[in-house]
Amino acid sequence: MQPAAFDLLRALAAVLDRWGRWYLFGAQAVVAYGAPRFSADVDVTVELDPDDPERFVRDMKAGGFALRVDDPDFVRRTRVMPFVHLATGMPLDVVLAGSGLEDEFLERAQTTDIGGARVPLIDVADLIVGKILAGRPKDAEDARSLWRIHGSDARRRRIRRLLRLLEEALGQSDLLSGFESIAGGASTHRS
Repeated sequence: MQPAAFDLLRALAAVLDRWGRWYLFGAQAVVAYGAPRFSADVDVTVELDPDDPERFVRDMKAGGFALRVDDPDFVRRTRVMPFVHLATGMPLDVVLAGSGLEDEFLERAQTTDIGGARVPLIDVADLIVGKILAGRPKDAEDARSLWRIHGSDARRRRIRRLLRLLEEALGQSDLLSGFESIAGGASTHRS
C-alpha cells in the first residue's frame, strides 16, 4: 500500500470512528489481503449514525478532506460521496451504506492495523463477492488473486450463497458462473 494511503486512512479513521460502522473495500482492501494491486484511490462504506450527510461533510472537511463533487442529486442517486484527502491529493469514495448486503458486510468487517490506523477491513469472502458483482476485468482478476490466496471450502459455500441471493434479487444469472470460473482453476486453501 502506498504511504499516501496510510496517511489518508489515519485521517479518515479519526473521522469515521465518530460516525458509526464502516469498512475499507476496493483495491486497497485487495492489497491489505496480500494481492498485488496498484490504485490511486481509497474506497470505504459507512453507515452514518446519525444520518446527517451535511454534518458528515463538515466533519470530513475539518478532518482534512474536500468534496470532489458537490451535487446532492449525485449523492442521492449513487449513494457515493467523492472526497479528496487534501494532504496527499489521494481520492476517496465514501459509499453510504444501505440495508441488506452491506449490513452483512458491516457485521463481518474485522478491525486491523493498516499503516498505524485501526481500520475495519471487509471480510475477504465479501470482497470477492463485491468484485464479482462489479464485473469489470480488473475486478475479476482481483477476485482470482484473492481466491488463490484465501480460498477455502467454507468461503466457497458463503460466496456461492451470497451470489445465489444476488442473482435472484437482481434477475441475473452470471454471478455464480463468474465465481466458478474464478475459483475453478485455483487451489483451495484451508482458512
